[in-house]
Amino acid sequence: MSSDLWSFSINLYAKPGVESACLALQADGANVCLVLCGLWLEQRGVSCDEQKLQQLQHLAAPWDTSVVQPLRALRTQWKKPALEDPRLGGLREQIKKLELEAERLLLERLEATAKDWPTGQAADSAQWLRKLAGPANRDALQQLRVAVSGA
Repeated sequence: MSSDLWSFSINLYAKPGVESACLALQADGANVCLVLCGLWLEQRGVSCDEQKLQQLQHLAAPWDTSVVQPLRALRTQWKKPALEDPRLGGLREQIKKLELEAERLLLERLEATAKDWPTGQAADSAQWLRKLAGPANRDALQQLRVAVSGA
């Protein structure tokens, strides 16, 4: 797998079943960028503790709330009308690109926060996913773990 978080995420997302797992987690209220970051940290063997978790969550929450979610809501709201209006469909595609760019920027910020954390130390690296995904769909989380381990 790739060493930077964005490449790791793109490569993982391209694997079978990962997109649907991420969408299921998102529907359950999980922040998929945090989940992907958790998988990346697990793969790197970074130990999980409350201070690191809070750093990531405090960084992600405002950006997700004020940037990513409004773009996603607008894109979703325009889904049906865009089928009937090609110009709106074009605008919707631009919104989709902005949403992806906002997620990329968030992943870069998460990586910048975590890049210097010591690696190869985690005895129970699964804590990242458990703590960052919350009560999200366990089948979807397992699907992501399988995709990462098959890398």
